[in-house]
Amino acid sequence: MEYSELIKNRYSCRKFEDRPVEEEKIAKLLEAADLAPTACNRQPQRILVLTDREQLKRVDECTRFGFAAPLNFLFCYDKDVSWHRHKDNVDHGIIDTAIAKTHMMLAAADMGLGTTWVCAFDEQKARELFDVPENYVIEGFLPTGYPAEEASEMHGKREGIEVISFREHF
Repeated sequence: MEYSELIKNRYSCRKFEDRPVEEEKIAKLLEAADLAPTACNRQPQRILVLTDREQLKRVDECTRFGFAAPLNFLFCYDKDVSWHRHKDNVDHGIIDTAIAKTHMMLAAADMGLGTTWVCAFDEQKARELFDVPENYVIEGFLPTGYPAEEASEMHGKREGIEVISFREHF
């Protein structure tokens, strides 16, 4: 798909078909995350792939936004690996992870898959249920799958360029 069409048509999918995502597509999604740029090329993103029913049930214990997706990704970053800005020690792992997640979302849309960004979850529950190491910061989930026919699209409402951009100083 042409990039300009891809970014216009991609939306947050909240209803999925009950069919698995093929392993080849999962591998392509992970490759998209691997190709994402990161601060100083540290590549701190760590992505747990959740495909079996037991793992997906655990997602529902952490968030009400699993949307019964047949595939979910738990996004984290390793704070011991991520780049920290020297002047104020700001950790850029969250930015690196967000870029990797965005790459995966766009790759998914290009393959006919739907996704939605989920950052409302019980972090401690997720850490316990998925045995996430202490040095990993949990960023969120990415429910993924084939959009159901009745998947709602809320992407059409935009603020507009005149609202989000400016050329004058404050």
